[in-house]
Amino acid sequence: MKLPCLRQFLCAAWLLSMLILPVAYAQSSQCGFIQNSDQQAYCRAINGGGSSQCGFIQDNDLQARCRAETGGGSSQCGFIRNPDMQAACRASADNRGRSSSASSQCGFIQDPDRQAYCRATTGGGSSQCGFIQNNDLQAMCRAEAGGGSSQCGFIRDPDMQAACRAKAR
Repeated sequence: MKLPCLRQFLCAAWLLSMLILPVAYAQSSQCGFIQNSDQQAYCRAINGGGSSQCGFIQDNDLQARCRAETGGGSSQCGFIRNPDMQAACRASADNRGRSSSASSQCGFIQDPDRQAYCRATTGGGSSQCGFIQNNDLQAMCRAEAGGGSSQCGFIRDPDMQAACRAKAR
């Protein structure tokens, strides 16, 4: 007699998965438009593909950041040689772990555009995007900090635009 109840549960679970799964895969499908193979693998990893995608990345710094952001934690950032990228990695990994100190790592970034981008995407909000001089990075910042994927249309670099569409929620 419990069979109809089980059937209803399974139908409801199936329906729910059909509504949720396309949203998750829609974002990572944008990664396929990225021409740079390292950036494409990174995009896939951080948008639901998991750390296994990090193994396809040739650049050691980007591979370490990928591992940090897909569950390895900020300790993986120590393998990054570029100091700005290392600080951005720590901020991003801490932010994914919901650490309250995430945006404080942004202060170690020397490049002012990257520093503002870091602050905006780790809790500082889209007002930080206004400090960015690079138009493509500013649009990506606005998209990630709450403006949504419509902001990605202002990006001229095709790889960056695809990455923006994948990340923007």
